Amino acid sequence: MDNEQLQLMVEEISSDYFSKPFIHKAYFNDRLRTTGGRYMLQTHNIEINKKYYVQFGRDELEGIIKHELCHYHLHIEKKGYRHKDHDFKSLMKKVGAPRYCSTLPGTEKRIKRGGQLIYACKKCHQIYKRTRKVNTKKYVCGHCKGALVLISRSEFRE
Repeated sequence: MDNEQLQLMVEEISSDYFSKPFIHKAYFNDRLRTTGGRYMLQTHNIEINKKYYVQFGRDELEGIIKHELCHYHLHIEKKGYRHKDHDFKSLMKKVGAPRYCSTLPGTEKRIKRGGQLIYACKKCHQIYKRTRKVNTKKYVCGHCKGALVLISRSEFRE
């Protein structure tokens, strides 16, 4: 399937399920990685991840198009087009659009490595647990304004 066929498919789904025309552009975007598609608010275009069509076929592609068309038509009509909005949820239910697309193999949620970093105040010995590094030259203890120092896990005992 190429961009012209995708454009025709989006226009057809829009008229069949929404009874409204799709007058903007729909095309494949090879740079999309984990999302099935996206609706562009500024241009009103729809970008589709071709990997989903190759991996799962026409039915999955149709579901992604319906989802993005829900965003499109509601935004054009100045209604709630975001995932949390009632208008969006009810339109999705009405046309049978999926909330999420299937997960591509190899894109499962990545496990974060490194765990927690533990900082201690030199003055009052207050302990701070963080997942991101703290600039110890810039930030100080919130209790006594003392200097923070990174301590390793093996040195920390609760």
